[in-house]
Amino acid sequence: MENQYVEKFLSIFEGEQQEVHTFFAPGRVNLIGEHTDYNGGFVFPAALTIGTYMVIRLREDGYFHLASANFEQRISFHQSDLTFKKEDDWGNYPKGILSQFEALDFALTGADIYYIGHIPNGSGLSSSASIGMVTAFAFNELLKGSLSRVELAKLCQRMENHFMGVNSGIMDQFAVGLGKEDHALFINTHNLEFEAVPLTLGNYKIVISNTNKRRGLADSKYNERRSQCEEGLKQLQEGGIQIEHLGALGQDEFEKHQSLIKDLLILARVRHVITEDERVLKAVAALKSGDLLQFGQLMCESHDSLRDDYEVTGLELDTLYTIQKAQSGCIGTRMTGAGFGGCTVSLVEDSHVESFCQNVEAAYEKEIGYKPTFYLSEAGEGVKLI
Repeated sequence: MENQYVEKFLSIFEGEQQEVHTFFAPGRVNLIGEHTDYNGGFVFPAALTIGTYMVIRLREDGYFHLASANFEQRISFHQSDLTFKKEDDWGNYPKGILSQFEALDFALTGADIYYIGHIPNGSGLSSSASIGMVTAFAFNELLKGSLSRVELAKLCQRMENHFMGVNSGIMDQFAVGLGKEDHALFINTHNLEFEAVPLTLGNYKIVISNTNKRRGLADSKYNERRSQCEEGLKQLQEGGIQIEHLGALGQDEFEKHQSLIKDLLILARVRHVITEDERVLKAVAALKSGDLLQFGQLMCESHDSLRDDYEVTGLELDTLYTIQKAQSGCIGTRMTGAGFGGCTVSLVEDSHVESFCQNVEAAYEKEIGYKPTFYLSEAGEGVKLI
């Protein structure tokens, strides 16, 4: 497959094959722990086996020429003009990464780059973190940089926050960069301590269902939710609670002091973050002890909280959730990603996967008017050179 990508690269950019390199970065699915990462809380994502391939050859004239199998638009710019331009559309992600490298005094001399993405854009499986991390990893390797995977994840987060204008947390980039085959990552997003936990699912498979409703993260209410959490933190601090982030507040402590938050909407947002943190801890413990039924129940409770307290689900995700929860062999399901469209993740018994997909597709199409798409993926490796 990678050879086909190199051939396509050479048909676009011509030249010699010797200096052409191929890199890969996975997408990610978050099993539980949603909208906690920008609050210093816990998350539990896994890297996928689908993701973004990047074929690259360095140039010497300072020009970057970008092409993609997923978009017709070709993008070109000079190293002296690494600024965000709306008309450059998807090309702003690589350009933003390059601007971060420029700020670190890397000697950028230009490149021809061809991207092949197998993650649906706007699906909530981190296509943006995948393209960002594969670009950052590739340039760190080819320019003989010494940035660690954690530093590259932070670099990509800075790009999302300051170049793209999305106040995203660190989870996506971290999972894409440090994913481990057959493991999920239990991450404390405040201090970035993490543990690779074996994803031992027995007779169960992870089924990802895409609503096929596009959602643009920067255009969604993502930034609004983040500011609501900041307001909740501020009210708790003004009430005398000495914490730097919501993830530092345990559930018992929250219940004792929740009256400090006067606005009921802000209270609901904070309640989701606090209870979701608790669910992650319980879910990791359940997985380690082999209690998959408990893990699945916590997934469902997570979706309920994201629907009722955080209000980031919407008609399509809730429809999928309700249908999937009722299917034989499904022990847990929830929305995954930022919400407002995108995907659900479900735990489904092997022998029921086929009927699960068929039944969900029929019921969802009847309700919504178009079909969902299903992906079966193992937990894969993080970003790498092919």
